[in-house]
Amino acid sequence: MDWASRKNKFSSSNTLARQPANPQKIGTQCRGHHRRTRRSPDEITMFQHKDQRTASRICEKSISSCALFGLINLERRRVTCNEALRAISCMSERGNGLGAGFAGYGIYPHFTDAYALHVMYLDDKAKRKVEKVLMRDFQVLLGEEIPTRRARSTLHAPAFWRYFLEPARSKLQEEEASPDEYVVSRVMKINGEVEGAYILSSGKDVGVFKGVGFPRDLAEFFRLEEYRGYMWICHARFPTNTVGWWGGAHPFNLLDLSVAHNGELSSYDVNRRYLEMWGYKCVMHTDSEVISYALDLLLRRHAIPMDLALAVLAPPYWDEIDSMKCEDRDLLTALRRVYGELAMIGPFSIIAARHGEMIGFVDRKKLRPLVGGVRGEFFYLSSEESAIRLISPTLDNVVRPRAGEAVIARCEAPRAVAMLSTLNQKEV
Repeated sequence: MDWASRKNKFSSSNTLARQPANPQKIGTQCRGHHRRTRRSPDEITMFQHKDQRTASRICEKSISSCALFGLINLERRRVTCNEALRAISCMSERGNGLGAGFAGYGIYPHFTDAYALHVMYLDDKAKRKVEKVLMRDFQVLLGEEIPTRRARSTLHAPAFWRYFLEPARSKLQEEEASPDEYVVSRVMKINGEVEGAYILSSGKDVGVFKGVGFPRDLAEFFRLEEYRGYMWICHARFPTNTVGWWGGAHPFNLLDLSVAHNGELSSYDVNRRYLEMWGYKCVMHTDSEVISYALDLLLRRHAIPMDLALAVLAPPYWDEIDSMKCEDRDLLTALRRVYGELAMIGPFSIIAARHGEMIGFVDRKKLRPLVGGVRGEFFYLSSEESAIRLISPTLDNVVRPRAGEAVIARCEAPRAVAMLSTLNQKEV
């Protein structure tokens, strides 16, 4: 990409860059309805036997909704997303074409110190309102439409723009806020108050590309073959309780934290109300959104270590806490009392990423699958081991977190990959 020429095209006028031609409104896709037909008792019996034979053939395969995949190069060597795309596409039966997405880290080497905002617009009016806020509150280094091409499932795609910017110094001094907190406040303001505009990612040297379609469709639409990053996390969606729409696809991002989730949170309303008390606004109409905000609250704002943050989201049962040593029991009891409304209840497996590390963790009963693999300088996380073996047939080690456990890979750590359980860390 010729970033220098794009900088020269930028204009400091009220319009940040050329307007997209005739942006189309967002569209949702749904599956057609099947007509009901009456069958004779003999036909019903025949179909029952056929269903039983089919079930016997697939009983060894765990098909549990969405597909997750993540890879990180522990030496921070930047690679294309081609291998990640092959792996997530290997699990196509886990998605239904109503959502997919990618988060890439290290993809903007010419703007490593600037916040990169990826914004989805449903109409020109929303774009004008957002750019007015950005011009007032930030120093905008570059604003441009994200390069796309037409793909099979993206005929009614909204407009996508990106802005590389820095907070205005005068505003920072006036609000006495850190740069990160300043950016988060504007993200929440725009997502919550500007109708038709959604900020999909807001970190430094990171970008989220997502929408309605299968992973291969979205990779083609966003021209992801043109990007290189040292870490990629991917998601193929199978929505159960919410509509499949462009903003509801995964990953979800805030600053440099991105989350992809497979599962269903029955505690969503409780989690959402708790986070709203801290100023977060949940507007994407999916339970997965609260996970990214909960991790941001715990890790960034409250500076809680990763193992304790995971103990908040997937806490041990009370009888397990009662059997612990006195010091550990008191700590976990305090965490459950303070952060009880952040406990994620329901089946889930999650891949979370921030610069320099990738984390995978599962619920307290491991009702959704997750497996990891190490090969040389690469670490992989996936819903299925077959996806990892597709791109790396030989592995140095296979990691299978148990119920309530997590696995974390860090670029800077002396020992790159480790298993985390409550108040315990074990090297892999």
